[in-house]
Amino acid sequence: MSAMSASRSEDLGKLILRFAVGGLLLFHGIFKLQHGVDWIMPLLANFGLPGFLAYGAYLGEVLAPILLLVGWQVRVAALAVAFDLLMAIALALRGRALSIREGGGGWAIELEVFFILGALALFCLGGGRYAAVTRAGGKK
Repeated sequence: MSAMSASRSEDLGKLILRFAVGGLLLFHGIFKLQHGVDWIMPLLANFGLPGFLAYGAYLGEVLAPILLLVGWQVRVAALAVAFDLLMAIALALRGRALSIREGGGGWAIELEVFFILGALALFCLGGGRYAAVTRAGGKK
């Protein structure tokens, strides 16, 4: 495989990863846009945190996924996604962290951890060349 071919293959892999993390997480954000985030406020209160932080879910599950999809500020967006999912685990799912999922098995928080790991991979790799927005010099 030539260097040019390897580079294109790596960039395609980054695009697929961006679409997987951003595209799938955006559905969670759309749900929150439709139903609100008020249900998150009591979870925050249990930790002594102010309720307005619930609106951060819109950043982590709407804005950051859109940024991943278009390929702009991928590393920052990926960190926002990872933080958002860590908060989801801490606030709502911590009791399931050592559990097996009912009805089919698997780790009870595997989806959230998968999003975190995908986001961290994007943070390390960057977004690749296939993006709607390019930086000066063309490198990502």
